[in-house]
Amino acid sequence: MSNTATKNKEKLLEIQNLKTYYPVKGGFLRRTIAEVKAVDDVSFVINKGETLGLVGESGCGKSTAGRTILKLLNPTSGKIIFDGKDITNLGGKELRLARKDFQMVFQDPYASLNPKQMVGDIVSEPIRNFTSKSMKDLKLEVLELLQKVGLPEDAYYKYPHEFSGGQRQRIGIARALALKPKLIVADEPVSALDVSVQSQVLNLLKELQNEFDLTYLFIAHDLSVVKHMSDRIGVMYLGNLVEIADKSSLYAEPLHPYTQALISAIPEADPRKRKERIILQGDVPSPVNPPSGCPFHTRCPVARDECSKRKPSLKEVKPGHQVACVLYE
Repeated sequence: MSNTATKNKEKLLEIQNLKTYYPVKGGFLRRTIAEVKAVDDVSFVINKGETLGLVGESGCGKSTAGRTILKLLNPTSGKIIFDGKDITNLGGKELRLARKDFQMVFQDPYASLNPKQMVGDIVSEPIRNFTSKSMKDLKLEVLELLQKVGLPEDAYYKYPHEFSGGQRQRIGIARALALKPKLIVADEPVSALDVSVQSQVLNLLKELQNEFDLTYLFIAHDLSVVKHMSDRIGVMYLGNLVEIADKSSLYAEPLHPYTQALISAIPEADPRKRKERIILQGDVPSPVNPPSGCPFHTRCPVARDECSKRKPSLKEVKPGHQVACVLYE
């Protein structure tokens, strides 16, 4: 964590009881017959200068949470407070102006870039939308951004298809940096890249964080990647945040049974340190019809009768370590 975040722990983002539900349409009149509870009552804080990792299985709601925070999706309920301002219901011009301060690096570097635009136009578009700089100044700024992310000057006049996956993701990172945002949501930024390229992009993100004093919400399903990138880590299951702690505490002593199962699955290079794998039974329930009580109780190896009757809330059981489990209430 940067010195800024460590010293004053000033909040940049506060999420309060966030819910994002998708309607399920059916019947002749296409009425709403059910709801997909993608994000279901999630609360957390990100301090300035830190990286909060968000992990969980595919479909757990972590990407939906990221997109809702950036107002790419409208929340069903809850609050999004960014840099002291409630942006939950912002729209139109107000939202457009607020978006200068938060940007996204998307998962797919192939789909997130316009194939018909040259790289110079892609990276300069955010600057053109918010400033009236001359073409000369604009080009100089874009060339500097390309250099910061490790791309050559001649990339300016090339098209996305002329680059590898790792290089395309660097273009996406340069575009996200163009307006000097305070927060970047990185949604699985290396999952579509070759393993040999992943570490390069991750190290670049860390270097840029120090240089530009960035705050990250880093979304991924790879626990090793999240450990490398994050200061604190939140674990999601079926739209719910089940545990949140600093990375050393979470990996050394995971408290929630789901977190314990996830960490037991991390491959260990040293066979002498091999740990017992926790195998979860059954499949992840449908977010359209989640279980009553604790969302994890249908697969939990230590579930009790009361787990099916009430949903535990996040509770701080150690300094900075919160868990949602009846075992700790």
